[in-house]
Amino acid sequence: MNLRRSLVAASLLALGLAVGTNAWSQAMQMRISHAAAESDWLHKSMLMFKDNVEKALPGQVAVSVHGASSLFRQGTEVPALQRGNLEMSTMTTFEVEQQLPEYGILSSGYLFRDYEHLAKVMRGTIGKDYYDAVAAKMGIQIIEVSYLGTRQVNLRQAKDVKTPADLAGVKLRMPAGPGWLALGKGLGVSPTPMAMPEVYLSMKTGTIDGQENPLGLAKNNNLQEVSQQFVLTSHLVQPIFYAIAKPFWDKLSPAQQEALRKAARESSKANDDAKLAEEKQMVDFFLKAGMKVTTPDLNAFRASVDKQYVDSGLAAKWMPGLKEKILAVK
Repeated sequence: MNLRRSLVAASLLALGLAVGTNAWSQAMQMRISHAAAESDWLHKSMLMFKDNVEKALPGQVAVSVHGASSLFRQGTEVPALQRGNLEMSTMTTFEVEQQLPEYGILSSGYLFRDYEHLAKVMRGTIGKDYYDAVAAKMGIQIIEVSYLGTRQVNLRQAKDVKTPADLAGVKLRMPAGPGWLALGKGLGVSPTPMAMPEVYLSMKTGTIDGQENPLGLAKNNNLQEVSQQFVLTSHLVQPIFYAIAKPFWDKLSPAQQEALRKAARESSKANDDAKLAEEKQMVDFFLKAGMKVTTPDLNAFRASVDKQYVDSGLAAKWMPGLKEKILAVK
């Protein structure tokens, strides 16, 4: 009798495990790849997104988050989305610009006045038209915008920087792409493409002379240990997108899609609030770390960047009138 009971119990346990395993295997697998360090608010917000999605859709969607370019190398995520090798990433306007050059204005320096301006533009009719174009022409569904931060120039060795001419010959790490190249030349530097995980060692060894990023991102990568100065050029108030491969998105039911959008809104707000608060503390942090923090002639930088977009031919590809519409948003 005891043997029979044991056999029945074992059978029920095995059945329960099989059902649980089968339910997990039937859940849609959603991998998120991004380049941010695990200490960055962007990565933390992706973990929050994962938790919210799985709570809202138990057994339906299983999310895994892969930060610091651990799954796909930075710059390869968008092709992976388009090939069906990846379900979600954090995509930038620069990556869109390479395939939709008419929207290159959204990658241009000194476009957004501040975070509030960025949010109003990208959550308004301009943003909706942009997202629709990306979905139709790139096969990628943007479900939310988030704040990456305001980018500043970070130098390995301190310099007296007032205008772009003072940065001549400086090898500055920047992501690859024509928009980044033009922005770098407008800043006066020699832009040097490099993935973010390589930057710390490259600055330490002198392979590059500096990099440009939001202050919080620099702190999260410990760049204060290998550099001496921040120049507050504030050249780019940068959005970043929750981007999902459209074939994956289209498999979801309307209720599932809305659950993902809701989770994205909540995690994006958490990221944005945290980054805005963090930015207010960053100058003091770097000063206490022994770094110089200086502010150059921003009008000179703005004029140089604008001229470079014209000289490079990028501005000629931009959608007529879009810049004026963006600047008119109050």
